[in-house]
Amino acid sequence: MSAGSISFGRGKAAKKKPRKTAKKTAKRRSRARVSPEYNMLLTATLCLLALGAVMVFSASSTTKVLQEGGLSSSAYYLKRTLIFGAMALVIMHVTARMGLAKIRELTPLLLGGSIFLLIAVLGAGTEVNGATRWIGGGFLQIQPSELTKVALILYGANLLAQKPKRAQSLEGVMPFLLVTAASCLLIMLQPDMGTTMVICFSVAATLIAAGVRPVDLGKIVLVIGGLALLMAVVEPYRMARLTAFLHPTADPSGAGFQAAQAKVALGSGGIFGVGIGNGISKAFYLPEAHTDMITAVIGEELGMAGITAVVGLFGLFGYAGLKTAQKAKDNYSKLLVAGLTSLVLVQATINLFAVMGLAPLTGVPLPFVSYGNSSLMATLFAVGLILNVARGGSAKAARASTTGAGKLRVVQGGRTPASQRSRSSGARKAKGGRSGGGNGGARRARPGGRRRASG
Repeated sequence: MSAGSISFGRGKAAKKKPRKTAKKTAKRRSRARVSPEYNMLLTATLCLLALGAVMVFSASSTTKVLQEGGLSSSAYYLKRTLIFGAMALVIMHVTARMGLAKIRELTPLLLGGSIFLLIAVLGAGTEVNGATRWIGGGFLQIQPSELTKVALILYGANLLAQKPKRAQSLEGVMPFLLVTAASCLLIMLQPDMGTTMVICFSVAATLIAAGVRPVDLGKIVLVIGGLALLMAVVEPYRMARLTAFLHPTADPSGAGFQAAQAKVALGSGGIFGVGIGNGISKAFYLPEAHTDMITAVIGEELGMAGITAVVGLFGLFGYAGLKTAQKAKDNYSKLLVAGLTSLVLVQATINLFAVMGLAPLTGVPLPFVSYGNSSLMATLFAVGLILNVARGGSAKAARASTTGAGKLRVVQGGRTPASQRSRSSGARKAKGGRSGGGNGGARRARPGGRRRASG
């Protein structure tokens, strides 16, 4: 009896051990499946977020103290950044592990909701500094244009992945262009030309990744360029910014004041900066130092080393994002990651160029770093989608295509994937074997037939 019980107990133990071992093995395999690009994307994102929290506090605390004459609200913007940053990280984490096919199904809802909010903000929005870009009140103010940027890339990736042949003509991509044009028109009515520029460049990058012909892309660029010039001429303040960019010293105390002070801040930082919290430009000379002009604060307090680190982190993010697009399993994932990576890089480039005096000031914040709750949440939502693909996530197209456009040779770097080459070569060999056998049989049959005829 006792022996039986002992042997029974051993049997239980023998059954439990393999289960624990299998769980550990599964965890190890899941960790091993994480690509190097995933780690690079996550590292660059977290480093930029940490730098952003520090610099937002440094850029905003002095201004708050000078405005209110006390230290009680010096950490106001830092607290809001940490709260919304934590919420955005949760969104990023959930999105990175959610089924990509589910997110693809929600694209019409996201796009429709963002356009509805763009319309609503024109009638019920909150005006700040002459622009009506926010809706809501108090703690929960959102900027619908930030969500629209991501929703348009989701829509374009879905449309062009379902029918890759659309990219071969202007008529094929016209639905994407019309939806983008309607969204940009609503954003320009706020007015917000900076966000409109970001959308146009990121949509163009998505079209390039899909394989749009250079001739068609040139026509689109000409139309957009003409409209942008018209918008700049119509609005006096836009014309003043353009004039200040072309002639920086013409009006240093008026339209060119902000651009001139940004250069002064960058120059006074030297190689290693004056130290975090020791800059003076943010207090007296840089309007909105914690948002659009935070790059100038970084240049003054961290110097050229700080600017180089920021550029390097965005370079790491861009490399990992485009490499993820190249390795993605399906066309939708490739286009989605290429578009979202371009969205982040375009916004960062416009901000950096504007602060350095290489482009007109447009009011575009620096992703991950500048203060902006809606921008932070939308950007980390986009990063979550990129991380999802980097972890191996995919969403198969409803109707697959085997055409040259469907292979997305632009994203693949002009190469056909090895798996497709092996399948196509195998198919050619099989076809050649079948055709060779058939011809050989026919040739062997002919002499026999002639001999029988002659016999």
